[in-house]
Amino acid sequence: MSSSRSLAGAICLLLLVLVGTAQAAGASAVGALAPDFALPAWRGSNVRLSEYRGQVVVLAFWSSRCAVCATQLADLDQLQRTYGSAGLVTLAVSVDDDMQQARKYARDHAASVPLLLDERRAVGRAFGVDRLPTTLLIDRAGRVRQLYRDLRRIDNSYISQLRALLDDAPMADRSKP
Repeated sequence: MSSSRSLAGAICLLLLVLVGTAQAAGASAVGALAPDFALPAWRGSNVRLSEYRGQVVVLAFWSSRCAVCATQLADLDQLQRTYGSAGLVTLAVSVDDDMQQARKYARDHAASVPLLLDERRAVGRAFGVDRLPTTLLIDRAGRVRQLYRDLRRIDNSYISQLRALLDDAPMADRSKP
């Protein structure tokens, strides 16, 4: 009996450690270099994150079943149109279980930002996505600067943080006096 309790206790402890590690991985993403990835766009060619070094990247994770995500994608689409000329790139990654549904959603919701299909959800796991919508701000050097979970509306503080990243000098200009 005592060996079953100690085994059950060890399993519980292991689960707590794994859950804590997973939560810490998502939290520790801020300040870390964003993991590189390449994903197919619903329309167009493959997109590789590292190709956007030197630009500020908004990386948004969405699903066709997420009603809040539709609102957020519309807001991000507007931000892209507003700040694209200042060096903003917005990428939206679907973490749908059903890629047919994701493709239908992409077809029905025209967007100016690339809608990427993460069929294996490997990119979502690499960034510790555990709820939707999840949005990250990545600076010009490729480091995650902000992580937003369950961001329902783009507000003034979000725009202030985004503008601060956009106002940061591009990497090539940093060597100039």
